Amino acid sequence: MRLAEARSRIEERSDLHAFISLTDETEEGTIVAVKDLVDVKGTVTTAGAIILPKTPAAEDAPVVARIRKAGCVVVGKANLHEFAYGVTSVNPHFGTVRNPHDPTRVAGGSSGGSAVAVAAGMCEWSIGSDTGGSIRIPASLCGVCGFKPAFGSVDIGGVIPLSPSLDTLGPLAATLAGCASAHAMMSGEEIPLDGLTQPRLAVPAAWIAGLDRPTAEAWRIVSEGLPEIDFPSRDSLFQAGLTILLFEAAAYHRRWAAEVPDMYGADVLRLIKRGLDVPAADYEQALVERARLENAALAALEGYDAVLVPATAIVAPPESDANEVREPLSRFTRPFNTTRQPVAVLPAPAPGLPVGIQVAGRTNAETLRAAAWLESRWATE
Repeated sequence: MRLAEARSRIEERSDLHAFISLTDETEEGTIVAVKDLVDVKGTVTTAGAIILPKTPAAEDAPVVARIRKAGCVVVGKANLHEFAYGVTSVNPHFGTVRNPHDPTRVAGGSSGGSAVAVAAGMCEWSIGSDTGGSIRIPASLCGVCGFKPAFGSVDIGGVIPLSPSLDTLGPLAATLAGCASAHAMMSGEEIPLDGLTQPRLAVPAAWIAGLDRPTAEAWRIVSEGLPEIDFPSRDSLFQAGLTILLFEAAAYHRRWAAEVPDMYGADVLRLIKRGLDVPAADYEQALVERARLENAALAALEGYDAVLVPATAIVAPPESDANEVREPLSRFTRPFNTTRQPVAVLPAPAPGLPVGIQVAGRTNAETLRAAAWLESRWATE
């Protein structure tokens, strides 16, 4: 793909609102979209909001500097849920990111523009961030692959924070090979996907419930015959991660929420205010619990390469339902931010709207290789 082709495609599908701004770069290379909370030299970082200064970034974020050295060019800054604090990418300032499979439906968030840019052929791969599912949810709803690497795998300098204890950067691409290649550029960790062998897979016991019909049918096929294992409680993982997120996000936004509340979208302001009510003691206890649960999750995977879980409980919802879907979209993603383990998501072999499946392992390599084996198997079915 050349820059002219990417820009033409972006213009053709401007109705999807995948980008907030485009660059004026001219050098050809691997074309990448960057979520607009990551600094790209010469561009304004908005974080999908209108509060931040309109001053162009003086330097690339470390992750952008790395991918440039690998031969990448940045075509533009991808749209997102405001301040990455949501799961739909319904953005009151820059327009709702629309699902390319059905523009009346949401793309998921918060890395909605990053997923749409890949799904609609506007770039070769994209950078997203993931604090509670923000790579995996839009990848699932848009039918592309995504990878949330183990916490700390990718430098998050030069990135507007949401919750520093949980924030992770990762790639979205059309295939898992694309994700592995992109991850290598972002982190320096090469993960070969040749010579794949059948992984040892399981399902967390008592986790899967409340799926809509298309997701339930895809999950039935994907999970058939897999053993259940005793994994930490989904609810315990969800709540510990949510407490950390609410408290840390509120700390970052406290001054703006007090001084310029009208500059926030209503949904984001509600979450910030909710976080301001979280006692410090609850936050400290959640950090302790998070560490315990991480160790328990790794112990539960002894003898297995990964667990499989649906990415979301529902397929892409209509924009009209956007205020009601936070829990079913993040139900199965947030727990793996609490454990900080790597997770890949790939489309299930299902008709109709995309259904994403998560593959959560212990290491980046084990996770990507297990997911790539599934991808190759499903491609032949």
